[in-house]
Amino acid sequence: MWNNLRRFVTWDAAVFAATGLFLLIAAATVDHFGTARNAGHIIVDLAPVLLLALVMTLIVATGEIDLSVASTVGLTSAAMGVMWNGGLALETIMPLAVLIGALFGAVNGLFITGFGLPSLAVTIGTLALYRGLSYVLLGDTAVADWPRDFTGWTLGTIGGTGIPNLVIPMAALAVVCGIVLHATPIGRSIYAAGANDVAAAYSGIAVGRLKFWLYVASGAMAGLVGVLWTLRYSSARADNAYGLELTVVAVVLLGGVSIFGGKGNLPGVLAAVVLLTALQNALRLAHVSTEALTVVTGALLIAAVLAPNLLAAAGDALRSRRRRTAATT
Repeated sequence: MWNNLRRFVTWDAAVFAATGLFLLIAAATVDHFGTARNAGHIIVDLAPVLLLALVMTLIVATGEIDLSVASTVGLTSAAMGVMWNGGLALETIMPLAVLIGALFGAVNGLFITGFGLPSLAVTIGTLALYRGLSYVLLGDTAVADWPRDFTGWTLGTIGGTGIPNLVIPMAALAVVCGIVLHATPIGRSIYAAGANDVAAAYSGIAVGRLKFWLYVASGAMAGLVGVLWTLRYSSARADNAYGLELTVVAVVLLGGVSIFGGKGNLPGVLAAVVLLTALQNALRLAHVSTEALTVVTGALLIAAVLAPNLLAAAGDALRSRRRRTAATT
């Protein structure tokens, strides 16, 4: 019976339970939190985090990381502003922004898989580089004269349902990433590479190529987020999405993806996105300062790294104690 119960006592289940419990408590104690209008705001707020976290989950599951995603969002947003000022149509700018993001993701992938450099060092470097390039393109100016047909869509709802339009791309991309990770040979290769990349390579998996294309996908997703961010706020700025990489990494680790690779599930990450976004929303409604929100995000990031390892150590100690007890009886 205990063995059957343990199947449901997982980190994912704990995150889902914590998310549901927090939503109930916040709805009962924080003014306006439980309204349909605020729910729509939460969905719109979590969209960029969720989209970036989808591919970040795949990357972290391989034992790598991409800290340049927020800077890539800012760079693609700045590039959109330059192209718009240059007279290009927005229908042309949007796919070009995604392509630009993919190109800068490929730069990360080349340095990491082509030259064998550590992903942490590379993406910290490109975090600064891409943000600097954003300021080279736009400086401190903002481009804000975007067509209302496009900016209105990002804040609009599906028919008269009150459900934000952004649910459509979020749901579609979440399904695609979920299928890739959990139901395809690519997903099995991702887990194998994260568990032991040398053994994965000996088993015939092209680990370098796999990681390279994941970084390309991460850059393309950042480009898409750059488009949505620019249209949502009707502003192309070099500092768009500044600091968002911390939140993205926090939700991936909080969702149960091992920082060492080889473990993790997408549903847990999705629940963590909802939990952290709802927590930040509730704190804002309670008039908590922005600095405190950063402290909360950092604390959750530390907890996300420590808690699974502490639980695993406790489980190992308990099993060892049981074996010793069994051996002496």
